[in-house]
Order: sequence, then structure tokens, then C-alpha cells
Amino acid sequence: MRDPAPSDTQKKRVIVGMSGGVDSSVSAVLLMEQGYEVEGLFMKNWEEDDGTEYCTAMDDLADAQAVCDKIGIKLHTANFAAEYWDNVFEHFLAEYKAGRTPNPDILCNREIKFKAFLDYALMLGADLIATGHYVRRRDIDGRTELLKGLDPNKDQSYFLHAVGGEQIAKTLFPVGELENPKCAESPSNMAWPPPRRKTPPASALSVSAVSATSSSSTCRRSRARSRPPQAKSSVVTTALCTTPSASARAWASAA
Repeated sequence: MRDPAPSDTQKKRVIVGMSGGVDSSVSAVLLMEQGYEVEGLFMKNWEEDDGTEYCTAMDDLADAQAVCDKIGIKLHTANFAAEYWDNVFEHFLAEYKAGRTPNPDILCNREIKFKAFLDYALMLGADLIATGHYVRRRDIDGRTELLKGLDPNKDQSYFLHAVGGEQIAKTLFPVGELENPKCAESPSNMAWPPPRRKTPPASALSVSAVSATSSSSTCRRSRARSRPPQAKSSVVTTALCTTPSASARAWASAA
């Protein structure tokens, strides 16, 4: 599905999942240029330890805030660590213990980005959410279909195959219509903050879980689920899941 005509975008609130990376940042700018009322939301999905070799959630939040300040949109924050633990990581541990190799990225998309995040954005007053995934959608005969991204080298449709059509229908994928080099050029010649250390994908859990040896008592620190503040507007764009780092090592032997 191509982006709606300008008349269809006016007054619609979209919340973009902001990771601080280029893909979600470009998504937000593209939606602004198309006439949407855009805001961002940063998701914290793991209670990490300090001193990890990867970017911490605090670092990622700082990057996301810098981007939102630059393009002039509001940034919301939400903590989905409890949801991630209950609906993604525990399933990962159970599957791994049973001798199977799960893909937590797929479950994270279904349970966090297109469920917890979507529900939270709608509670904030958003009409739609958006993410930086390289996929497209098509609305035909009253149903919504997920399509491959235009760039075959960046297509991420496999990782969204478990997301339902009702959720896809509530989501925009601005960069799915672009080839990746064009995304790097970025609309409006925006200069994004330089990338820092890489945040690992959720699939890195498989390595962390195997090597985990320490006590499990330090991991479940925050079980409070996010509640939206009083707000009249929100725009949603999807960011990458913040995934386990050093803390994951505490749960292999406890699984």
C-alpha cells in the first residue's frame, strides 16, 4: 500500500516507535512530510545491568530524544519489560530448554511492537502507529495483507509473519517503499546523530541464555506495567526492541 493521499493524512495522529536509529527517524520525517500529526514513543523492553558491552536503554533513549528534538516532535516513553519477560523471554527459555531454537524477534514483534506498543499508543489517542520495518502493506477487499519490502536486501516480512492483519492495518511502514541507500540519504537532508555501539537483536538471547550462569534474583526488578499519562495526542512509530544484555546470562541455569 502506497502512502495515503495528503487529504487522508490530515489530522491523523501517528505514533512512531523511535529507537534513535536511522530507519525509525526517517519514518517519522516521511510521515511528517505526508501531513500526519506525528509523535514518537521509545520502548524499554528489558531491565539491563549496568556495564554491558552493548548500548543501554538510557543511551538509546538519549539518541531517540535527540532525533525527536531535531525534527520537532514529542517523545513518549514506555516500559514493556514485564510484558517482554512474560510473553517473549519465558517462552524463549522454555523452547530452548526443550531442545528447540526459537526466534524471539518474531515473538517480540507480535507481543510487544504490534500488541503492547499498539495498545499503548491507541490509549494515548493515536489513530495509527508506524515502525521502521522494511515491509509494505496492501488493503484489498476489506482485508490487510503484509507484503515484502521494496528492497530485497532489507526485507523484514519474515519477522512480521506472525502479526495479525488487524494489527498490520493499524500500522504504517514508510521505509518499506524505499531502497535502503535512499534511506541513508534521508528526506529533507536531515543529519542524524552518529551511530554508537550496536544494540543486539533479540536473537542474541540464544547465546546469552546458553552461557548464563549467575543467580536469577537480580533480573525481575521492575514488574510495573506502563500506564499512559493524560494526553490528548500521540503519534506512533515502531522502534527496535531493546533486548537483553548482561542480565540474560543470569537466567540460563534458572530456566
